[in-house]
Amino acid sequence: MPRSRRAPLTLLLPLLLAACTGTEETLPPLRLAVLTEGGSALRLLTLSAVDSAGGGTVTADARVPVTEGVDVDALPSGRTFALTRAAGVEVRAGDGSLGAPFATPPFTPCLKAAVTSAARDRLLTFSGCPNDAGRLALYRADGTLIWTALLPLDLPPAATPDTPPLRLAVQGDVAVMARARLGGGSEVMRVAVQTPGDAEARVSDPRPTVAIRDLAPYGTQIVAATDAGLQPLTETGEPNPAGTLAAFGTGRYDRVWTGAGGARTLIAAWRDNRLSGNAWEPLRLWDGRLTTAATVTATASGLRDLTFTPDGLLYTLSETTLTQFDSVSGLNGGTWKERRILSDLTGARALTWLVP
Repeated sequence: MPRSRRAPLTLLLPLLLAACTGTEETLPPLRLAVLTEGGSALRLLTLSAVDSAGGGTVTADARVPVTEGVDVDALPSGRTFALTRAAGVEVRAGDGSLGAPFATPPFTPCLKAAVTSAARDRLLTFSGCPNDAGRLALYRADGTLIWTALLPLDLPPAATPDTPPLRLAVQGDVAVMARARLGGGSEVMRVAVQTPGDAEARVSDPRPTVAIRDLAPYGTQIVAATDAGLQPLTETGEPNPAGTLAAFGTGRYDRVWTGAGGARTLIAAWRDNRLSGNAWEPLRLWDGRLTTAATVTATASGLRDLTFTPDGLLYTLSETTLTQFDSVSGLNGGTWKERRILSDLTGARALTWLVP
């Protein structure tokens, strides 16, 4: 799922100094957590220190078994991450060791998806047990439960490869959920408490919209990937064609990711080649300043996730491969310094970064 990972300013200072002075600053090594093997294992990688030339290789690689893993998301400190499993959310350290679990919701969870806010201070989960209505649960980053919500009964259309997926986004204590609508397109709901401190949130009536392929927080907005470009949501949740991000044009995108790149917020978008029928599709990246989004790679295939790291790098994940790009040199001069980090993955699902 789509997610946003904002880097603490102190971690960005070496990168900013190198960019300003032209000196060869060595940045601290980072770690990556990759949820793989269909959600049954974590690969925990330690990367060598990355210099301004974009170097860096894997120096340690550990495998930790997990049960029914769904997603991984960095927590605000950057030193731990949230592992969402079907049975609940738990905190893991960089070596995979188990920390305190998130609070248990007042229902039996069958978690299917999770996303974080732009600041990573909120985590939103979706639970969909067989023969039961869907439910949302919103957490603080310390694992305390803010609210839960029971969703209206779903009447899904017959599933096809092009059926819009279920997507989530969270901004503050307000959640947005989009799902496929019977009759075509998507329906979107906004979820929030009516009175601060309420344990149960109110779900708005589902509103029909165009097909929403993905959602991500972007600045003070939530952006939807649609068949006509990237569009911000209105206050009631529908994509707003008048606000279409011109840098990405008006073509279809199936995935959108956001994150921090120095003082800029980056946004990446991709048309799923498995749905377009092509061997690959370009991955595009925008820093909010360029007239047109830059092409990171023209040959992105089967992407499952993407993350921006505090050292200015961008990592893409397919089911089998983890690849590194330098977003700083790419946006500044068009040199992306593509490096294959791993190519022996099976059933990879999600990744996130950590600091030592």
